[in-house]
Amino acid sequence: MPELPEVEVVRAGLERHVVGRTIECVTVWHPRPVRQHAGGAAAFETDLAGREVGEARRRGKYLWLVLGPDALLVHLGMSGQFRVASPDDDLPRNTRVSFSLSDGRELRFVDQRMFGGLELRRDAATNPVPHIAPDPFDPSFRLPEVARRMRAKHTTVKRALLDQRLVSGIGNIYADEALWRSRLHFDTPTTSLGPRQATGLLRHATDVMREALAAGGTSFDSLYVNVNGESGYFERGLNAYGREGLPCSRCGAVLRRSSFMNRSSFWCPRCQRPRRGVV
Repeated sequence: MPELPEVEVVRAGLERHVVGRTIECVTVWHPRPVRQHAGGAAAFETDLAGREVGEARRRGKYLWLVLGPDALLVHLGMSGQFRVASPDDDLPRNTRVSFSLSDGRELRFVDQRMFGGLELRRDAATNPVPHIAPDPFDPSFRLPEVARRMRAKHTTVKRALLDQRLVSGIGNIYADEALWRSRLHFDTPTTSLGPRQATGLLRHATDVMREALAAGGTSFDSLYVNVNGESGYFERGLNAYGREGLPCSRCGAVLRRSSFMNRSSFWCPRCQRPRRGVV
């Protein structure tokens, strides 16, 4: 699933190619991505036609296009993509919604697995996702306060990093990378962290996402690309995620994979020593 760096790359692409254009017409090829829109697919097409895109914004893993006082909220889900194309270009197989723009191009929402969604939220241009906490790149993010709240939670460190109500934007990939940099096992209780450990972990998460953003995000397959169809290259800089059975680049121990919340955690048994009884 795209995390903050990947979503920010998409947002920046939309800012370059879509902001300032008018949506002349909309075609919903499959209704599932607009299932949250009141009135369904036909109303979605009508409600967006003629709207000018003022800004492209993001918080955590959500992005939205500002349409006057309203927001077109986007969640990419597992495989959602935006592609900017000529109307004469072949329509990708999994195109779900297309927007004809005033500059003669099309913006296409492509989603193979259809977990993503588009929803027009009225009078919500400033922040259509108030239930999501600020991410580490948000000016309102307060590192000491988030670290304090993390330490007060009765949970484990990876669960805390993935809690979008505490800090948004961090997903499985960058949580594993931040924990590897911090030398913390994913099952470490948050209450056992000292103030420096908690702030250090959040700083590592910020750093690794900043580095991933500079590399265009992390692409493991064709399901994540930017609006020009280009892949991100941060996969080459990963130290933990997806590296089961390979040597740790810091100590040489063989990296492991453990089940975690219907996902996987990748970690070093020497650098990130687990609590007794955890494998």
